[in-house]
Amino acid sequence: MTRTPGEGAGIFRDFARWASTLDRVTNPRTPRPATYLAEFCRLARVDWPQNRTLNVVCHGHSVPAGYFLTPEISTFESYPHLLHVALARRFPHAVINVIVTAIGGETAERGAVRFAADVLTHRPDVIILDYALNDRGDGLERARRAWTEMIRSAQAAKIPVLLLSPTPDVSASLTDPADPLVQHAAQVKALAAEQGVGLVDSFACFQQQVQAGVKLPTLMSSGNHPNFAGHQLVAAELLQWFP
Repeated sequence: MTRTPGEGAGIFRDFARWASTLDRVTNPRTPRPATYLAEFCRLARVDWPQNRTLNVVCHGHSVPAGYFLTPEISTFESYPHLLHVALARRFPHAVINVIVTAIGGETAERGAVRFAADVLTHRPDVIILDYALNDRGDGLERARRAWTEMIRSAQAAKIPVLLLSPTPDVSASLTDPADPLVQHAAQVKALAAEQGVGLVDSFACFQQQVQAGVKLPTLMSSGNHPNFAGHQLVAAELLQWFP
């Protein structure tokens, strides 16, 4: 099938418009960044000696673990560290830990198995989940069950959760609704709405960059790991939830 010049961009715009409309219709329960973590932000503004340590736990696969060009790990250029630095600047009187419990190569199923022992044990004030990139191997239904289990465990402990849609894979088609990565991104968005938790739409952020003319490889350190610039995009989206 031959496409005329500019047709690909048109398809991208049409798909983005459709997804945005669908999101407004199906995601009325999705919390807003301005208010969802209001209690965390209140506590982060309490001065010594009334303050306490606040814990943010990043649970997921190789991307939050800091893998760039495997087996290279760039901890201080990955989004958990970038978020930590940004939070320390935004709340200069707060003691904040950003704890990474991510394991390279892991899917949400295994993450759910160790959720209580590895995540809840830290008594987190916020939990960040990032598994969708790897969940393609398990399929949508298995991933949904695992994500739902972790979300509900956090909610039972009264801990707010931020779900991250996937960062890209250069082999995926970011504009094709039939692509598994696009489908898992859509499922994460749906889960956020269904469960009433926060959505950090990393996938849409990278889509917007590509739509604006940025070449995807310039945001990647390898086929499926963002580079520093890519991690900065995710960290910026996360920071919006900590006003």
